[in-house]
This record gives sequence, structure tokens and C-alpha cells, in this order.
Amino acid sequence: MKRLALWIPLLAVCGLGVLALDRQVASEPERRERPLPAGLLEEERNTIQIFRRVAGSVVYITSIDRRRSLFSLNVIEVRRGSGSGFIWDGDGHVVTNFHVVQGGDSFSITLADGTSHPAKLVGIAPNKDLAVLRIEGLGHEAPPLPTGNSEELVVGQKVLAVGNPFGLDQTLTTGVISALGREIPSATGTTIRDVIQTDASINPGNSGGPLLDSSGRLIGVNTAIYSPTGSSAGIGFAVPAQTVQRIIPQLIRYGVVKRVGLGISILPDHVARRLRVAGVIVREVEPGGAADKAGIRSVQLDRYGNVRSLDVLVEIDGVGLERYDDLYTALDGHKAGDEVTVRFLRGHEHHEVLVRLQPIN
Repeated sequence: MKRLALWIPLLAVCGLGVLALDRQVASEPERRERPLPAGLLEEERNTIQIFRRVAGSVVYITSIDRRRSLFSLNVIEVRRGSGSGFIWDGDGHVVTNFHVVQGGDSFSITLADGTSHPAKLVGIAPNKDLAVLRIEGLGHEAPPLPTGNSEELVVGQKVLAVGNPFGLDQTLTTGVISALGREIPSATGTTIRDVIQTDASINPGNSGGPLLDSSGRLIGVNTAIYSPTGSSAGIGFAVPAQTVQRIIPQLIRYGVVKRVGLGISILPDHVARRLRVAGVIVREVEPGGAADKAGIRSVQLDRYGNVRSLDVLVEIDGVGLERYDDLYTALDGHKAGDEVTVRFLRGHEHHEVLVRLQPIN
């Protein structure tokens, strides 16, 4: 996997720190589609047809923060941010980015017909920069977007991005997949892996909007741009559809992602570096938990409080572990009851055990 270099001057998350322009809403309640002019290329017809088919399923999201005035002590509503989203199902669920809704107290969703409706936050997955809202008291007639297989994507294939950059509704940009397997940081500092890179223009406000293939299938959720100015520089990123398909049903059902683990707590990465340990140091093992049953031990101290023995996790299913983020990624996608092979170092001896993963909060 190719890792985004840490020295990149700025990874601007779309919609943060940028004041969106006032959104222009069509004055007509219903938009009439113009007939296609003669002589269009097949490529142009494909682009137009996809946009017309999916535009009604893309929405504009406004996040509102309630604050108390220092002068009147009245509660006032302040617009915190905005972004894009898209209809997920017939129950009014809308998918967007976590950073679009982060810090908001209430939310408004504007549909393609220009009508605005209150929305309720259903669930968030900060580690994947995904969130789900639900339009309150309203089913939506626009069909949910069909989902493609992001694991079958290839560099060079055509993509389309639909969203609301700078508050301008129903904007279409096109491009190609520039690279696959990229990595970007999430809002929590963990790494979002297998990210799609595209040169389709993605600007502040595009966050949470869909990235589509040439058949109009969802292949990713636009989430970030690399730019020294905060605007599109031809390098945008999208969370892949396979991740979205796995995460969103859990957010709708539980409000959070059901995680699994080994039943351990770990020492912070900076402690491991200070001790010059390459791996993840087990701090404490939950009695009767998965790791305990497999023979992994907590930190062992002598009578004076000095460290006598450490268990250091170095591999899971053959994948090397150097820090917590690696451990999180190695377990990501697994479910409770799955078995993984854990290799750990105790003193100078390597041990290999089979661990049955357990649910964790």
C-alpha cells in the first residue's frame, strides 16, 4: 500500500475552515431537463445521463451549532458547516462524512427540489469519516444510489463526483481514478486505508457526496483534498464503497461500529518508542477475555515496581504491527468469533497463538 507522505503541507478536509457561499436554490419547484443537442459524443451522453439519474439522490447538509449569547443569554443558532450527502435507502437515511456533522447540534437537509427538512443524527464512524443522518418525518422518493465494487477498480477509469462545492447545489465534476490504495488520516488520527485518489475536482462542500463510475454506481464517498490553498488541486480522496457498505448498516442499526478486539489494553505508542520496542505493548489483559484464554499476559512487575516482563504484539495473521494504528487496521473488518493468529514477543522468545476475537465497546 502506498502511504501518503507525512510531510505533505496540508490535507484539507472538505468543508472545514471554509465559509460556504449562500446556497442558490432554484426558483422553479421543478426543473425541466433540456433535450440533448445533436452531435454529442457517446462519452458526453453517458455523463449527462448519469448526472440526470443520480442528481435527485444527492443532498445538501447544513450543520447548526446552538450557542448562548453572552449579552442576552438567549440561545442562538449558528451555522457551523456544510457539505454533501446522498440517499442511502427508502427510509430517509442519508450518508455523509463525519467531519460534516462533527460538533453540530442540529442538522438541515436540502433536497434536489430545493425543500429543506430537519434531520436527526443516526450514527457516526469517526475512524472512517462516515456518518448517517435521517430526514425526519419524510420518506424520499429519489432512489438510493446503486453500489459498485470498489475492489475491482483500476487506475484510469472514468469517475464522476456530484456535490455542493462552496454551497453551489448540484455540481458535477468528472475525472479518472488517479491511484488506489492511498492512506489518509481520519479525524481521530487513525489511518483510513485503501482510499481512492481522483483528479475529479473536489472542493469544500463536496464532502460526503458520491464518487460514481461510468455506470452511475457508487464507488466511494468524497472525503478530503490535498491542497496548499484549501481548494481543489486535482488530488481528491474518497472512502471506498466496500468500506461504506460494511460500516453504514451498522451505523443505522447501532449508531456506532461494532468493534472486536483481543480483550487487552495497550501502552501508548510513545511509551513503546521510548522503550525502543518495535510493536504493540500489552498493558493489561482482561481476565477471561480472548487474549487471556490464549496465554497473553499483562505487564509483569517485580516487588519494586520495575518491569519484569512484557508481551509485545508483533504480528496478526502475518501482518506486522509497529503501533496501535496497525493493530486497529489488522482487526478492522473482522467480527466477533473470528480467529486470528497472533505472534508476540516475551523477553527474547517469540510465541504464536490463536485468538478468538471478542466484541468490545
